[in-house]
Amino acid sequence: MSAASGLVRVGERLYVVADDENALGVFDLSNDGAGQRFRVFEGALPAGHPERKATKPDLEALTLLPAFPDHPFGALLAVGSGSRPTRLRAALVPLDNRGEIDGAARPVDLTPLLEPLRLHFPELNIEGAFVAPDRLCLLQRGNRATPVNACVTFTWPEVERWLCGAGPAPAAVSITRFDLGLLHGTPLCFTDGCALPDGGWVFCAAAEDTPDSYADGRCLGSAVGVVDAAGSVRALEALNLVCKVEGIDATLRGDRIDLLMVTDADDRDLPARLLSATLSLPPTS
Repeated sequence: MSAASGLVRVGERLYVVADDENALGVFDLSNDGAGQRFRVFEGALPAGHPERKATKPDLEALTLLPAFPDHPFGALLAVGSGSRPTRLRAALVPLDNRGEIDGAARPVDLTPLLEPLRLHFPELNIEGAFVAPDRLCLLQRGNRATPVNACVTFTWPEVERWLCGAGPAPAAVSITRFDLGLLHGTPLCFTDGCALPDGGWVFCAAAEDTPDSYADGRCLGSAVGVVDAAGSVRALEALNLVCKVEGIDATLRGDRIDLLMVTDADDRDLPARLLSATLSLPPTS
């Protein structure tokens, strides 16, 4: 996979979504063998870059959902960015009691969930998703021209009913904006997030020199950080490696956070990287 944009770790299994694919990548962390592909949307995408970019589902986020009706062991939800009409789809992938895929993916129309957000973000670009206690959080990514980053939250029971067809798409209950500053003169903007047990969350962000949510630009680097349960950024550290990190998974181990991250080089000839890092848990005030 070349354009990895989100990941979820379940035990030693790593699920990766790419923004230019109709499939998930499934990898076993216990060995270095090749991964497998699991198709989430039907059809083939064009090979040429401009044509592929125009038609791809732009799956930019992947999150693990807790158990809910018809999904007793949870599910994966791969989320489109919403930045274009062709990018308003999600895929719901059921899991079994071992965290393995258990059945076909079900497409989900994100239009009723995401379209209302354009009132707040004309340059809508959802790049991260995670479930914290009783809420689904979506991360809006800014750009150089409009460096507006935000965490948009929905009540999880309402999202659950909507996914089950038992209720309408919920409205956002909160929108919290974040200023992540500059890296080498370019705004840092959210690319993914992952919940922590205490109600806080970790995030990754990239400094990509692009004026909008569609065009690719030169990436000047990436950073990782921590937002506490009150919604304040408590840590923000730039990575030494110059790359565009677009997916993150976090495991809390005592006073440290072990991170796994995946990258997108915006070049189908270059494979995505899997990176690891450790972040010290910031002290509470």
